[in-house]
Amino acid sequence: MKKMNKTFMIKPLEKTDVPLVIGFELELRRQEPDTYFWEPDESYKAQLEQSFDDERFNNAMSFIAVRDGKVIGRIDASVISSRSDAACASAYLDWICVLKSERHFGVARELLNALRAECKERGVSVLIALTASNDEAQRFYKSVENASMHDTGIWIDI
Repeated sequence: MKKMNKTFMIKPLEKTDVPLVIGFELELRRQEPDTYFWEPDESYKAQLEQSFDDERFNNAMSFIAVRDGKVIGRIDASVISSRSDAACASAYLDWICVLKSERHFGVARELLNALRAECKERGVSVLIALTASNDEAQRFYKSVENASMHDTGIWIDI
């Protein structure tokens, strides 16, 4: 599934895209040095590559936005397997991020549209997300069509 939108393309993240994702991660840190507190080192690169061969990631869904051979945005989610409803009808939106220099051009919206289409194809009817607290992210979340804010998220360290 590939989708063109103006000057960028949305595509599923594949193992061969890992070097592009590392470049994206480095550029994120260059553009917003006070936001990200870990470096995309060789260990991260190896883990990301290995995830494509690890069955624990079978429920993972990841898409990237690419312009001129560079990743400018990324979205990652996972189908939730739960016996509470005896189904896999929910997914967790783990991360959506667009380079600061590429924001407000519809990249995040197209990434979300690609993820929604994949969720629908997998029989997922609800996408659950913890929202980032920064103002720019909040404006985006509040503008998402057919979405509403529910509950408050909590992070519990294990």
